[in-house]
Amino acid sequence: MNNEEHYIPSSKKIVYSHIADKITITKAELLANTGLTSTTLTRLLDEMMEEGLIQIAELGPSRGGRRPILYKINADYRYIFGIEISRIHSSIGLFDMQLNAKSFIQWRMDEAMTPTRFLKYALQQMRLFLRDHHISHEQVMGVGIGAVGPLDRDSGMILDPVYFSASGWSNVPICALLSDETGWVTAIENGANAALLGEQWVLRNELIQHALYLHAGVSLRSAMMSHGRIIHGTVDMEGAIGQMIIQTDGSRLNHTGNYGSLEAYASIESLEKQARTQAKMGRFPFAHQLEVAPERINFEFLRQAQKSGDPFAQELFKQSATYLGVGVANIINMFHPDQIILGGALINSSPLYYDTVIEVALKNTYYHPKYQPHFSKGQLKEAAVATGAALSVWKNIPF
Repeated sequence: MNNEEHYIPSSKKIVYSHIADKITITKAELLANTGLTSTTLTRLLDEMMEEGLIQIAELGPSRGGRRPILYKINADYRYIFGIEISRIHSSIGLFDMQLNAKSFIQWRMDEAMTPTRFLKYALQQMRLFLRDHHISHEQVMGVGIGAVGPLDRDSGMILDPVYFSASGWSNVPICALLSDETGWVTAIENGANAALLGEQWVLRNELIQHALYLHAGVSLRSAMMSHGRIIHGTVDMEGAIGQMIIQTDGSRLNHTGNYGSLEAYASIESLEKQARTQAKMGRFPFAHQLEVAPERINFEFLRQAQKSGDPFAQELFKQSATYLGVGVANIINMFHPDQIILGGALINSSPLYYDTVIEVALKNTYYHPKYQPHFSKGQLKEAAVATGAALSVWKNIPF
């Protein structure tokens, strides 16, 4: 194989990525952005048109001469499934090549949702999606999975996650299981990284370079992006933020992890634990009025109490948000991201929780107000992980 044959596929991928990033783009812009010669670029564009990878969107505005052709990627060239595997909810989305969700479903992960049942349910939903959109099995490029860690990404394994309601989620070769059943290429990324990838894709015209994603739910998960690339550590570090020490003489959650860790003060499990302890001492009037036993107090009950205006529940959520804001400030002071995306059940429990996290974080940010990172809940919300998981397959299009 000669150098030209090595060169063309990589050049094709560069051109394809530029077209996808800009949504629509002219040949002149591609020449300026890729550094390719006009002859090489013309040949590549012709090949990609013949293969169905790209298509002509429309003619651009004239600048005194002939109106330029605008190219875009062909959304229906192939399709990708994106799957989220999480502790509270999981989801599946069917995406086109522009990462538009053609179908999306989310369901609760209860005590019965073992890996075997999960796989059976996921395969059933994927078959239904393909049938609904008249898409053949051969048109599917692959399956991306965004999962709770820790993971072994090279072998496609979910290792030993905690807090799943169902049993059996340790050492699950999820990529192999899906690939054996479908024959499709599979890839896995931890859920926080996948969510951040998905959000970056939606905001790609804003050229986000340094970003933090934080998911606050049953546990705490985070992802960081520097110079537009996800930071991968030596080990899967998605849940490491929960072990950040914020009180050296503090307690720890479930007799594991660090003493005084952030997860012991700002997680769903810590919230439930505190509420149950206080209820046993008669300090939770809402639970007493409804005759709910302390052992039965869970997150949904606490949200109901908070929305009902119960002062005890409101104070619990306020304290949790304050601690989480301190944790966010610590990362800001170390990493200085320009974008901070907050998600998860705790963040979405109430506007007050979200606002408190931001207020406390900014109050403890060293260069504030000169340095003001942008906070948001993201654009994709519950579809962020599945979208980013599909994107991880998209990025490895074989050219």
